[in-house]
Amino acid sequence: MVIVGGVAMLGLPVSQYPDIVPPQIQVKTTYAGADAITVERSVATPIEQQMSGVKDMLYMESVNANDGTLTLRVTFDVDSSIDIDQVKHAETRWRRRNRSFPPT
Repeated sequence: MVIVGGVAMLGLPVSQYPDIVPPQIQVKTTYAGADAITVERSVATPIEQQMSGVKDMLYMESVNANDGTLTLRVTFDVDSSIDIDQVKHAETRWRRRNRSFPPT
């Protein structure tokens, strides 16, 4: 039976598999001349605080580099459908926080 099931599984069309990749929004920014710790304190932490609470968000991941760059990924629930309203909501939160960033 196990062998028959394995053979049958190979014959399933790709459309039968569920969409398991959670949707993400990615934010990239640069703070010229700053090291990773400065980027974390001045840019990453304020953005993360502002972005928390976005509807259907599962988690955030940020990477700060010594060249002053920040990459932040916000991952949403697999069952959520990321529509333009959610993107705009996240963007509004980002812009609110962006006003208080140090000048570049």
